[in-house]
Amino acid sequence: MHIGVPKEIKVREYRVGLTPDGASELVRAGHDVIVQTSAGDGVGYSDDAYRAAGAKIAPDAASVFGDSELIVKVKEPQPVETAMLTEKHTLFTYLHLAPDPVQSEGLRKSGCIAIAYETVTDADGRLPLLKPMSEVAGRMSIQVGAHCLEKTQGGRGMLLGGVPGVLPAKVVILGGGVAGTHAAEMALGARADVTVFDRSNKRLAELDTQFGGMVKTAFSTPAAVEKAVHEADLIIGAVLIPGAAAPKLVTRAMLKDMKDGAVLVDIAIDQGGCFETSKATTHDDPTYIIDGIVHYCVANMPGAVARTSTQALTNATLPFTAALARHGAIGALNADPHLARGLNVAEGEITYEPVAHDLGVPYHKPEWLTSI
Repeated sequence: MHIGVPKEIKVREYRVGLTPDGASELVRAGHDVIVQTSAGDGVGYSDDAYRAAGAKIAPDAASVFGDSELIVKVKEPQPVETAMLTEKHTLFTYLHLAPDPVQSEGLRKSGCIAIAYETVTDADGRLPLLKPMSEVAGRMSIQVGAHCLEKTQGGRGMLLGGVPGVLPAKVVILGGGVAGTHAAEMALGARADVTVFDRSNKRLAELDTQFGGMVKTAFSTPAAVEKAVHEADLIIGAVLIPGAAAPKLVTRAMLKDMKDGAVLVDIAIDQGGCFETSKATTHDDPTYIIDGIVHYCVANMPGAVARTSTQALTNATLPFTAALARHGAIGALNADPHLARGLNVAEGEITYEPVAHDLGVPYHKPEWLTSI
C-alpha cells in the first residue's frame, strides 16, 4: 500500500505522524511510505533519516495526498487538506469531530474513510491511541498551570508547592482518567494540595490506593465541584466521554466567586472543553482572562513537546497502521472490532454514534462493517 505522511500545518504543530523507525518497519513489510519534505524537522527527523528508512520524500502535500491511499497524520485535517481527500483515501489521525461541524462536513463530502485515533479501543474498553497524548497533556497541564499562576502571566503569584511556612496551591482535577491521573502525579510531585474528582467510586478507590492517600479524592456532583472550584488556585479539566463533546462542569457564573488570578487548564478543549468559558487557543497565544480567571485552552498541548509526543504516538499507532496497510481499510476494520470503533466517517456519513448525536446528524453504519 502507498502510505502518505504530510507535514502538519496546524499553528505551532511540530509533531509528525510517523517516525523514521516506523517508516522503516512499514517499508520492510513491502509498503511504500511517502513523507512530505521537512515533515519531521520539528522533532529532529530529517528527510535523510526518512530516506535511510526507505521512505520517499515528496515536495509538497499535494504530492503526498495524490500518491497515497492511507494518510497518517497527527492532528485533524485543516480545510486545505480536507479538500485533497477523495474516495480512494483512508485517513488515520486524531479527528475530534463532535465540536467541529466544519471538519465533519468536509470529511463527509470527500468520500474518504476517516478513522479517529481517539475512539479506537482495546480489549479492556480503554483508548490506547488517545492514552499517550493524554499522558503528555496530563503532565503538561501542571507544568503550564504552574507557569500561569505566576503574577507576570496574570495568575495569583503563587508557587505551586509553596515553601516552608507557606501553604501550597490548591489543585483541583476534574476527571480521574489517564490525563487526570498523570496531572495528579505531577501536582503531587510539586508538593501541591491535590484533589481529584470523578464519577466512579471504583476509580476513586484506585487513585487512593495508587497515591497512598496523598491525593484527596471526591465524588463529582455539581455542588461538590462548585465548592471546590471556588477554593481552588488551579483547576485542570480532564473529563472525557469518548468521541462526544465534553460536559461543561465549570460555568461562567462560577468564575465570579473564584479567587482572582486562579487558573483553568482545559485538557478537554479538543472535545469542546469542559469549562463554559473555554475557547481553543494556540501556543502563540495560549491564554486569555475572563472575570479575572486565567484560561489556558491550547488545542494541541502535546505539540509543545513534539519529540516525546511523536515517539509515544507512533509506538501506539504503528500496529494499527500496519494492519490497515496489510489488509486495506475495510479488511482491517472487519478483522479488528477495536480498530472498527475508530471509524468516524465513511460513505459520506458519520459512522460513530456519539459524534452523530452531538452534531445533530444521522448515524450511519456501513453495510460492509460486520465486526461491530
